[in-house]
Amino acid sequence: MGYVNEDHPLPQNPKGKKYAQCQEGARKDVERAFGVLQRIFAIIRCPARLWDMATLADIMYTCIILHNMIVEDERDNYNVRYDLDYHQGVDTVPLVEYNHGPIPEFSSVLQIDTEIRDRAMHRRLKADLVEHIC
Repeated sequence: MGYVNEDHPLPQNPKGKKYAQCQEGARKDVERAFGVLQRIFAIIRCPARLWDMATLADIMYTCIILHNMIVEDERDNYNVRYDLDYHQGVDTVPLVEYNHGPIPEFSSVLQIDTEIRDRAMHRRLKADLVEHIC
């Protein structure tokens, strides 16, 4: 059974159906990729809203490159073992560049969060994406 879109639960027109199909395929690919990376790299399991986009991009690129290096290194060995029973314990390594007290960038985090949750903006961006895909 396919993914049900919140805005258009049952697309009625050809553009809506094509969009839903493309969205479902992309969503499955992204979820699968993140699932693989989250099993290997604990840093991806953490909430990331307080990090800036450049840092997030660096983290993701690094994890993807490391994953590809691991796959290439273990290509001939089919006994690759991922720790699927990962237990999130207490980190003994202190966080680098972590400041206590007010976070000067927090107002921009709140602004981004507001923009993410803006339903009118979501609908406009979705309409643009539907037109782009179709």
